Amino acid sequence: MNTENRYERGLAKLREIDGEVGDRVVQSLADIAPDFARYLVEFPFGDIYSRPGLDLRSREIAVVAALTAMGNAAPQLKVHIQAALNVGVTREEIVETIMQMAVYAGFPAALNGLTAAKEVFAQ
Repeated sequence: MNTENRYERGLAKLREIDGEVGDRVVQSLADIAPDFARYLVEFPFGDIYSRPGLDLRSREIAVVAALTAMGNAAPQLKVHIQAALNVGVTREEIVETIMQMAVYAGFPAALNGLTAAKEVFAQ
C-alpha cells in the first residue's frame, strides 16, 4: 500500500470524523513532531478507521469506552466525544457508554469521563 495513499485516506477519514478539529491536532504537531502527525493520520485513520468491519458510529463508541477506561486521556476523550456526536452517536448513548465503564474501569474513570462529556455537551 502506497504511503501517500495511506496519508490521504487517513486525512479524509479524520476530516469525516472530526472536521477541522482533526486538522488542528495535526497542525499542532507540525513544529515539534511532524513525523508523529503523519503516523497519527496514517495508522489510526488511514489503516484502522478505514477498515470495512465497523461503521464510524460503532468505532467512536468503542473509542469513547476505551479512553474513558484509560482514565488519563481527557483531552483525547473530549475530541472523541465530539467525534461520536459528529457521526450520529446520541448524548444518551455516550453517557451510557461512559457509565458502563464504571463496571470495568472504576467509578473515578467513569466520573472523569462524565465530566468530559458534560464539558463537550456544554460547547
